[in-house]
Amino acid sequence: MTGEAPGMELDRLAGPLSEVLAERYGAGVEVRGLRRDSGGASRVTCGFEAVTAAGEVRPLILRLATQGAMAGGPLAQEAVLMRAAGAAGVPSPEVIAAGDELGAEFVVMERVEGETIPRRILRDPALADVRPLLAGQCGEVLAAIHRIPVAGVPQLEHADQLEAWRSVLDGIGEPHPALEFALGWLARNRPPAHRTVVVHGDFRNGNLIVGPDGIRAVLDWELAHLGDPLEDLGWLCVKAWRFGAEPPVGGFGSYDQLIEAYEKAGGAEVDRVALRWWEMFGVARWAIICVMQARRHLTGGERSVELAALGRRVAENEWDLLRMLP
Repeated sequence: MTGEAPGMELDRLAGPLSEVLAERYGAGVEVRGLRRDSGGASRVTCGFEAVTAAGEVRPLILRLATQGAMAGGPLAQEAVLMRAAGAAGVPSPEVIAAGDELGAEFVVMERVEGETIPRRILRDPALADVRPLLAGQCGEVLAAIHRIPVAGVPQLEHADQLEAWRSVLDGIGEPHPALEFALGWLARNRPPAHRTVVVHGDFRNGNLIVGPDGIRAVLDWELAHLGDPLEDLGWLCVKAWRFGAEPPVGGFGSYDQLIEAYEKAGGAEVDRVALRWWEMFGVARWAIICVMQARRHLTGGERSVELAALGRRVAENEWDLLRMLP
């Protein structure tokens, strides 16, 4: 299976995984139904059940590092972040185990039931009552993320995000005039820096588990870093994460709902002009990520229709950027 731990098929992981889980669930624990779930362009994500010697069934998720994936923090760092997030009041799956005993870095976490597919979140009648509340809940969750003590996650990097992503685009070596023009405008119109916080880095519709009661868990911490809190809010508002719906926040809510809930929950006062800058930066960043993912396919790093399709979305983001320019 493309992207799995080197030389290791899923059915061969069951034994080593049982040994890892014995520390938590006791001797005799068995791994059943290990299967690859859909999604996850930069991590292998598998669902399974751990069955204890007493017959108790624990629904779990296994995440494995992949070969040739886009750069992100190591899974061990992700586990530390998820534990810190839970302690700060962020809805987050409990981390059961983490390490490298499976031939690649891995994290095992509890499985949280709910919907993650954005189009279902935006259209499922079962979620109709909670949909109008999601933008406000996102504001509350982001305020909790930004409360995570920076000292508790010293491994996180603090880099100039605009310069970092500009360097990524330059390193690809392809001409993208619209992207380069937009990045130049962003550099000339950068807002003043805010306080430095833990930034999730990929907080959006698609990385949330949602149930009829609202947001149950935040997923995918691999791009977390230290930075401006408005980066997370702007990324959530990027057009790509609306999935064809009109509301600007994840396709389910308004800027006012997000900002008011964020500030009420203890987040810093939101400068709306700066938020617009970070939203535009997010569109540029997503376009560069699409270029990167397409290159993984085109260079043979990982042959994938999904990655190839992302390459076709670069033009969409370039058009969105040009329309956002004042």
